[in-house]
Amino acid sequence: MPQLPAPAYPADVRDRLEADAKEVIARYPDSRSALLPLLHLVQSEEGHVTRTGMQFCADMLGLTTAEVTAVATFYTMYRRKPSGDYQVGVCTNTLCAVMGGDAIFDELKQHLGVGNDETTEDGKITLEHIECNAACDFAPVVMVNWEFFDNQTPQSAKQLVDDLRAGVAVEPTRGAPICTYKETARILAGFPDERPGAVEATGGAGPASLIGLRLAKGELALPRVVHPRDESPSDTGTEEGE
Repeated sequence: MPQLPAPAYPADVRDRLEADAKEVIARYPDSRSALLPLLHLVQSEEGHVTRTGMQFCADMLGLTTAEVTAVATFYTMYRRKPSGDYQVGVCTNTLCAVMGGDAIFDELKQHLGVGNDETTEDGKITLEHIECNAACDFAPVVMVNWEFFDNQTPQSAKQLVDDLRAGVAVEPTRGAPICTYKETARILAGFPDERPGAVEATGGAGPASLIGLRLAKGELALPRVVHPRDESPSDTGTEEGE
């Protein structure tokens, strides 16, 4: 059976979202370029991208729902079903996997009683395995709402999710303090993070990522790994026969 039209947002919610959407759209010379942040905006309302949200984006941008759906289903950052307050992603790509990512993911599935892309009964944690976080020099890496928790172990990862479920404040290895998935979605939509100190805490690349840059700038001594052609490993610098 064909689906019925998506239900509309309540009038007060739609008015609020329209005001936000117009602010986002005004940043772009072509309105359809605002689709990605608008999808984050509607995700911040309900915690996932609903049919109502996609219809809203289509209405605001003059697109068809098919065009919006094609984008919303392509990018994994857009949730298509209700999810937890904290999106816990375990990198299981090659380097993280061999460094312990697979073991962390298996332990968390058992510890939380959920499978991949499933949410705990209390609605706090959605667990998923994700492809490369571009933080291989800190493997194995776990992300919570896209903030980094580096050099994890099964035990530290279990403590992390336990703290999140208990409401204990946790601090990422790098990046801003953790907020809920809905709050994260609003920030990704392009609205400022107004929490005191959050912007200053975002930081940058970690020390392990910057070693190559520091070598290039001459800030670190470059270790010699290949001897010059006119010198053998056993050369002592003395004349023959001395």
